[in-house]
Amino acid sequence: MKAKFLSAKEAVSLIKDGATVATVGMTLVGMAEAILKAIEKSFLETGRPRDLTLVHSAGQSDGELGIQHLAHEGLVKRIIGSHWGLAPRWMEMITNNKVEAYCLPQGQIAQLYRSMACGLPGKMSKVGLGTFIDPRIEGGKMNRRTQSLPSLVEVMNYQGEEYLFYKAIPLDVVIIRGTTADEMGNITTEEEPMKLELLSAALAAKRFGGIVLAQVKQVAQKGTLHPKEVVVPGVFVDAIVVAENPEVDHRQTSSWVFDPAYCGDLRVPQTALEPLPLSIRKVIGRRAMLELYPGAIINLGIGIPNDVIGYIAAEEGISEDIMITVESGIYGGVPAGGIDFGIAKNTWALIEHTNQFDFYNGAGVDFAFMGAGEIDSEGNVNATKFGDRATGCGGFIDITQFAKHVVFCSTFTAQGLQVDFSEGKVRILQEGKIKKLVNRVQQISFNGMLARRKGQKVHFVTERAVFELQQEGLVLVEIAPGIDLQRDILDQMEFKPKIAPNLKIIDPAIYQEGPFGLKRLLEAK
Repeated sequence: MKAKFLSAKEAVSLIKDGATVATVGMTLVGMAEAILKAIEKSFLETGRPRDLTLVHSAGQSDGELGIQHLAHEGLVKRIIGSHWGLAPRWMEMITNNKVEAYCLPQGQIAQLYRSMACGLPGKMSKVGLGTFIDPRIEGGKMNRRTQSLPSLVEVMNYQGEEYLFYKAIPLDVVIIRGTTADEMGNITTEEEPMKLELLSAALAAKRFGGIVLAQVKQVAQKGTLHPKEVVVPGVFVDAIVVAENPEVDHRQTSSWVFDPAYCGDLRVPQTALEPLPLSIRKVIGRRAMLELYPGAIINLGIGIPNDVIGYIAAEEGISEDIMITVESGIYGGVPAGGIDFGIAKNTWALIEHTNQFDFYNGAGVDFAFMGAGEIDSEGNVNATKFGDRATGCGGFIDITQFAKHVVFCSTFTAQGLQVDFSEGKVRILQEGKIKKLVNRVQQISFNGMLARRKGQKVHFVTERAVFELQQEGLVLVEIAPGIDLQRDILDQMEFKPKIAPNLKIIDPAIYQEGPFGLKRLLEAK
């Protein structure tokens, strides 16, 4: 059996107008740039293919590349995805009603591929209940153009309990990427820093009679690949494109062409990891980590948590006292941040994207550290839509709904906030223009009432104050040294919070340069 090797242009000719196309990747990891660029070029030059439905589980851009290539009116009629925070052209198209737009939780899309692959009509889950995904609230519809369209999710009752049912999405084309293909089309991923959900998506396409297009970096003689390293057998791959310019179109991730430390082929000395300078983000991460205990399994969400907590753990010498996980399938290590979210150096394990969400949705992580855009008095959190800017939920809903303890990490205000940390005290030099503690969040990404009902532990950590979600709502429990309660906290909120009778002072050590003794504090627990 011999694989079909095509040019990117020839592969794109296999995509019919109106097709439902799924792309597999996260940020720029796993993105088949050569194929995506060829789709864009074909559309701009010929008007074909057009009216596609684009399906993607994770956010798949670094601000410029990835699915940004497909952000053209007429090329894509409908997008079904989880996150567009690094895809500005998609956010603009969604805002301006130039595309039908559905947002579904990242883990549910990834797992839906598996459900579809084994012949099921969809999947049932409690993920999304009480949030904007719930069809009784918004149904995941992200703009006016989508409001009158059918929901992709239904509420169902099973043995007296409510669930959401995510309907199957028949796939015509799945686009995947590997490192090596042999002459039979078997695909390996040895240089990829994530395992993702390549096989589940490929099998989902096959279930509906669809095709699988794969991009690779190199070709090997048949029989030379170790069978355990084959991620997608060649019998499920319809065409293979070899990247002609891998430094541009087959980068390991946005910032690196290839670094063996990110795919587990090299471990770098901890001393090579420079401590982060003292900043607003770092002090928020430090205070959030005071909630930890030794042996905890934690998740890091995009933004402040992912960008600082791994580095703080290394600086404080607790990297082996806790287990850091990221939704991409990472266990341990020091995650990269920003446009390279989802990869890490010095990992202990890398598992498939889909299986990672089995853990998050099932047993639930001990601690989820997440960002927050808006917070209200009921403990509801908006992390998905701000004004007309629709970033989407990514894995936020999957992870926070079942975490045993959620710690939201956020600045107290936004846009222009400047803070000085001197002698272990906090002084606000310039207040942010936007209040983040509001009367009512614009969109419910985390439901505070449901969290209280099931006794979930929740904290909201900022650079100047800590709130805890208690049965009566949001309660102010800690204040930073040097902060004026009225001027710096109450006057910067749209509602008056309940204040704990034993209001505590945040440990001044977190506002000073150098290690602050986190290991000793955790061992004392």
